[in-house]
Amino acid sequence: MPNLKIAPMVQAPLILLIAMISMQSSGSFAKYLFGQFPILTVSTMRLLLGALILALIFKVWQINFRQVKWPAIISYGLALAGMNMLFYLAIDRLPLGIAVSFEFIGPLSVALFHARQKFDFIWVGLAILGLVLLFPFDQTAQPLDPIGILLALGAGSCWALYIVAGQKPSGVSGNHTVCLGMFVGMLVLMPIALFAGMPAHVFEPSSLMYFVILAALASALPFTLEMIALRNLTALSFGTLMSLEPAVAALSGFVFLGETLFWTQWLALATIISASIGCTVTTQRRKH
Repeated sequence: MPNLKIAPMVQAPLILLIAMISMQSSGSFAKYLFGQFPILTVSTMRLLLGALILALIFKVWQINFRQVKWPAIISYGLALAGMNMLFYLAIDRLPLGIAVSFEFIGPLSVALFHARQKFDFIWVGLAILGLVLLFPFDQTAQPLDPIGILLALGAGSCWALYIVAGQKPSGVSGNHTVCLGMFVGMLVLMPIALFAGMPAHVFEPSSLMYFVILAALASALPFTLEMIALRNLTALSFGTLMSLEPAVAALSGFVFLGETLFWTQWLALATIISASIGCTVTTQRRKH
């Protein structure tokens, strides 16, 4: 029989693509759960069970807690909680692909803030053009919810803070930082979810099954796959591939939720993705 083994450099992008599909499918699944549970409950349970799953995968009990730098972990967890909560509130009002595009402006802004090359003005211009194209100017088209836009931009701001906070020394490995940060984020959101009204049947086995699936799709599977992919990907390749996130989100919303976008909004996704890829390429070239 022929040898069907895939080369590592081909295998890694495929694994990363599966991770992105898993992450964005979790967004579609979360929107489905919004019809059965409050949004804050879905957000909190995703962080709780996601943290527990990752704690088992990364053996959180091996952490030397005396070495943990809690200010860095707490700031990371706060950013993670804000990003998670605001994004779920945003996708309740916006198509998934549009929400991810607005949110993606956060990490793109961080990258452009540190960029200094002449081509950076092109990427800034493309990002701005993408934002403008996201708004349907046709009066017959369904307008975007302005509150949803603000929530998505807020999630993007938290994503930017999440990147900055994640670069601070935490005293533990990156995997353990994610675990502890998710626990901190859950502790922040849990009182808010309880105050807003968390249904009692959330912890019933039938309900927990939904949240375990959500946590696996949104946290455990993509984080684990990204770790595997990074072993055979450069920072340039990883950043470029991750720039496809808004397009994957739009396709996920179309397949699982029946969400359709206007041609101008697809063009907006293309310009934002181009800006992100261009920014990644020029930034990595400058580092080299």
